[in-house]
Amino acid sequence: MLLPAEFIQLLQNLIPSDRLYLDPVDCYAYAYDNSRKYFPPECVIFPLTTDEVVKIIQLCNRFKIPLTPRGRGTGTAGGSLAEQGGASLSLERMTRIISIDTANRVLVAEPGVLNESVQVAVKPSGFFWPPDPSSAAFSSIGGNLATCAGGPHAVKYGTTRDHVLGLTAVTGQGDIIKTGCYTTKGVVGYDLTRLLIGSEGTLAVITEATLKLTPLPAARSGLVAHYQNAVSCASAIATIMKEPQGPSALEFLDSGSLDLIRSRNPGMLPDDSRAMLMIEVDGTEHEISETTTRLLAACQNSGLLKALPVQNAADLWKARKTLSPLLRDIAPKKINEDIVVPVDKIPRLLTGLSSLCKQYQIPNVNFGHAGNGNIHVNLLIDPDNPGESGRAYKCLNQIFDLVISLNGTLSGEHGIGSEKRPYINKELNEATLTLMKQIKLTFDPCNILNPGKLFP
Repeated sequence: MLLPAEFIQLLQNLIPSDRLYLDPVDCYAYAYDNSRKYFPPECVIFPLTTDEVVKIIQLCNRFKIPLTPRGRGTGTAGGSLAEQGGASLSLERMTRIISIDTANRVLVAEPGVLNESVQVAVKPSGFFWPPDPSSAAFSSIGGNLATCAGGPHAVKYGTTRDHVLGLTAVTGQGDIIKTGCYTTKGVVGYDLTRLLIGSEGTLAVITEATLKLTPLPAARSGLVAHYQNAVSCASAIATIMKEPQGPSALEFLDSGSLDLIRSRNPGMLPDDSRAMLMIEVDGTEHEISETTTRLLAACQNSGLLKALPVQNAADLWKARKTLSPLLRDIAPKKINEDIVVPVDKIPRLLTGLSSLCKQYQIPNVNFGHAGNGNIHVNLLIDPDNPGESGRAYKCLNQIFDLVISLNGTLSGEHGIGSEKRPYINKELNEATLTLMKQIKLTFDPCNILNPGKLFP
């Protein structure tokens, strides 16, 4: 869309030139995220305060200009892309950690603060913030909140939604709202905090977050287990998760993942392993010793090749950290999904995935956070082969049907954005979607905030 001259003039009066991009070349850096789709905005605005966000939203309402909130663009579902043009609202310069209150285990921060910056700030006091997406070094707190990010340690500590006490946000009408409270107990009014977390910037722009901190564990250790096949590995996952003192992280890699790692890193993994578990435990030294013994026993089944402790927790993650860069190298285009099923349904999920990918002749690699049934399914596509792309999306459609049939969900931590928008009615019925759309219009009557996202 072409921005009205009057809108641009009023915007320039509001935001200084070093925090306002109007040149298409400058704006292009904000045209994409990790979904690898491109939608250039007509302008990019960098607010520094809640008051500026209010004025920007009010101005966009006046001229009916689409406004797409954005963090650092690490999302994979297209949630931060300006699909309908207009303005991109980049919160990356709102980087203040406003306060750290270790007595009450609270940190208050602006949305542009990086996840890793929070960890660095609170570690000397013996705390951490549990959400740990793989993009933690680059992703912002605001982005983590927008998608309700998870990560490997969600199996023990939960996702972003479980570690936020309250928010300051600006609605699509330009009203400042404060949700939640400063204390870990509070039941005054509706829980708008949990509503905004995961809403992908469609309801309000978060400008301040009160985060709940967690004491660092005294120690970490772990173990690895290798299996003859994915089914026996998946069976072990269900057994492990029945343990009263479970893992702090439980990651799964299938044969495709292992073959890919072995192709570039000979000797890193056993040649005969067709599925692998990486299991982390934390706590006191005594707790770790006891838990490790119990989990080693839980790994045992007829398909186990070997299971052994890993003393250095950093060594535990070497294989997993090697995988993602390799996927980018071998698959210039891939469909990356983050489906979730109940833990006891993982064997059926993996069997179904294998069958569907064989049926449609699509190479695939599966790995992920097995402890809560969150599997990252990667369909690898040759972009120069249009027939393969068509088969891949037919395969994906049936994968989602399989997930729903297993009482699962289409997204565990990536959100819906635009990538999963066509499939959301597989999980949500018409009455539920209608209510959600009504909530959207209550917060954002002119539909300017991230318009078109989430709903088909």
